[in-house]
Amino acid sequence: MTSRMVVKQPQPVMISQESNEWSSEICDCCQDVPECCFAFWCFPCFSCITAKKHGECLCLPLLDGFGLIPPISMSMRVSMRQRYGIRGNMCRDCVYSFFCLPCSWCQMSREMKTRQIPIVLVNAQYQ
Repeated sequence: MTSRMVVKQPQPVMISQESNEWSSEICDCCQDVPECCFAFWCFPCFSCITAKKHGECLCLPLLDGFGLIPPISMSMRVSMRQRYGIRGNMCRDCVYSFFCLPCSWCQMSREMKTRQIPIVLVNAQYQ
């Protein structure tokens, strides 16, 4: 009988030394018009794809529909701020998630594209 060991590694945290501000404003949709159109016309699909790119479960944003303040969107903004070292606070994240939900997701998507840092994982096997 062969035994197999599975090791789950924590998600890498990337902190950019460039800036501690968002790379775009909340309503800078002119920077990526096709993406913002996609978010406007098919928001559930857009938010799910963006969450997946961030390393979260594909269907996680669909849970936002069960509350007054979208908890998943708010926590994604907090997570993104922490990952990239962006200044801000939960109060502002809450306001953006409540009043500007599609724009908030577009901003997060633009941020991931702007700060995309390639990660190389080396898989060493000993024989």
